Amino acid sequence: MRTSIKLALSSTLAIALLTGCSSATRNIDIHNDKKASAVMGLDYRDFQGVAQDMVKSLINSGAVSKPNGGRYVLVVSRVINDTMQHIDTDQLVKKIRVALLRSGKVVVTTAVGLNGAEDKMAMQTRKDLRGNGEFNQRTVAAKGQMIAPELSLSGKIIQRNIRVDSSTQQVEYYFQMTLTDINTGLAYWEDEKVIGKRGSNNSVAW
Repeated sequence: MRTSIKLALSSTLAIALLTGCSSATRNIDIHNDKKASAVMGLDYRDFQGVAQDMVKSLINSGAVSKPNGGRYVLVVSRVINDTMQHIDTDQLVKKIRVALLRSGKVVVTTAVGLNGAEDKMAMQTRKDLRGNGEFNQRTVAAKGQMIAPELSLSGKIIQRNIRVDSSTQQVEYYFQMTLTDINTGLAYWEDEKVIGKRGSNNSVAW
């Protein structure tokens, strides 16, 4: 019995010591995170910075300025992740889409995509509700109302690791984006942003 009590006390003490040594979890202000240390991998600051630079470059190029002052219809094509990190490229694309929508230069279609519609409900409601007597047919989306995309946004993220010396490595990330006119197949805008990081060889970049 005494042995069991001693083991229980020892376990409790060990847990208390481990808990006391661990750092407390806290929220961070992603808009004012001045204390954040740089990391060898990509984090939210990298995606935020690249998205802002890409949108600024695209708008300044005039490629999304419609002659009659209207808005282009944009579809997002494939953005390839050629890095060693398991990142979701939507993390970058979504920021770009939001900024472009807010600019008033484009609208984004979710009715088509390389792997089917991003939002399948637009087509599904047509299939399910047309001719269904339970629904007022005047409120069902009519044929010929969907708008085809005019521009396509595609891209690629590339990672290159360079050994500087026996203790230092350099990691370079290349963000490449292309805007294509679907009607002609011509690229109206392209840009590349590079993020370079240098640190210990012991740091993990994935």
